[in-house]
Amino acid sequence: MSAGRRAVLDAIRAARAPASPAPDLSGLGARFLDPGARFAESLAGVGGELVKVAAKGLAAEVEAIARRLGAAKVVSAVDGVPGNVRLDDLADPHELEGIGLAVLRGAFGVAENGAVWVPTEGLRHRGVFVVTEHLALVVPAGEIVHDLHEAYRRISFPGAGFGTFIAGPSKTADIEQALVIGAHGARSCTVLLTGG
Repeated sequence: MSAGRRAVLDAIRAARAPASPAPDLSGLGARFLDPGARFAESLAGVGGELVKVAAKGLAAEVEAIARRLGAAKVVSAVDGVPGNVRLDDLADPHELEGIGLAVLRGAFGVAENGAVWVPTEGLRHRGVFVVTEHLALVVPAGEIVHDLHEAYRRISFPGAGFGTFIAGPSKTADIEQALVIGAHGARSCTVLLTGG
């Protein structure tokens, strides 16, 4: 390495900005008197639907949703909720074509915006939530956080992992200034709030 190049690189290394503490973010965020009610309101605002259901009635509620939507092919990644297509039996993600309803477990919901955190750990085909015609997310009633600040503190990946926030059905409003539901993903999103 030439002396000139070394001098430039040494000058860059020596010119580091001084260390500064991270800003205090404790005053940020929203708090709601009734996070569950705000979650339902926010979910409706993004085109989703909330259904409160007892854990024992979950399978029957999913069957009713599938009938109402005309979903012939149902996949479920939720224990105790049967589907007629098993994700683990599909060798290729292209076999997801034609899935009418996917039932997935959400870890928690966010009152601020109606989003649900969906971790994909153990989910064989994680693209199922995009490919399905309709989506049902099962969230425990006690797992509603106030805002995204609180939500991000709850997310952890002990190893390699992936998860996503889903806020209602797929939608876009960039085509001729018209809102289109189901533009590039699920046409409907039902959140099944259990145990509340």
